[in-house]
Amino acid sequence: MTGQPLISIITITFNAEKAISPTLESLSQQTFRDFEHIVIDGASKDSTLAIVRSIGNARILSEPDKGLYDAMNKGLRLAKGKYILFLNAGDAFHSPDTLEKYAERAHSGDDIIYADTVIVDTDRKVLKPRHLTAPERLTFKSFAQGMLVCHQAFMVKAAIAPEYDLSWRFSADYDWTVRCIKASNPDRCTNLGIIAIDYLSDGMTDHNKYTSLRERFRIMTRHYGTVPTLLRHLGFLLRALRR
Repeated sequence: MTGQPLISIITITFNAEKAISPTLESLSQQTFRDFEHIVIDGASKDSTLAIVRSIGNARILSEPDKGLYDAMNKGLRLAKGKYILFLNAGDAFHSPDTLEKYAERAHSGDDIIYADTVIVDTDRKVLKPRHLTAPERLTFKSFAQGMLVCHQAFMVKAAIAPEYDLSWRFSADYDWTVRCIKASNPDRCTNLGIIAIDYLSDGMTDHNKYTSLRERFRIMTRHYGTVPTLLRHLGFLLRALRR
């Protein structure tokens, strides 16, 4: 590839030999090819890197890090593309033409391009749709309702993408997406109206769900105010009780 790629796809790995192959295979199957793939590895001790080198053509940085979001920041610093998309080990594009659909909107200069997600198990069987649905129109206020767009289905123009705030251990992705949206123009944010990502239900946040939710609440109060966030969570609780 010569010149600047349209899209930088960043994959974070650590001892991911059991999960990485579907991710790499979904990338190799994409009909759109003007992208670079960057793998940020936390000095894996297993065969992760050998698998990465055998499938695809990724740029690899393998060294100890301070956690997931530190690794993501390393990926942001290495990325050369006009757009950034994170696709972590175990996650995959839903269809071979998924990236092509993102690219169509990227060529139009959108700030943020996003879509929906389904949850899959380790056998790649679809378990269910994600419990939150991507909004038709994305604005700063949208994420006051929670992380309506899965991080892996959220592609952002590199020029407005900040680094992750490492003071958040489990929910820095939520804070990051809010800050990206804050820097965007709502008229240049596009919902593709498709399922874009197969999300593997086996991530760090899954194993630290309640800590992550508490952290996310604090992030919400920072961006949207304490009283509105408390009232909104009361509404969440009432709806859960009705169900």
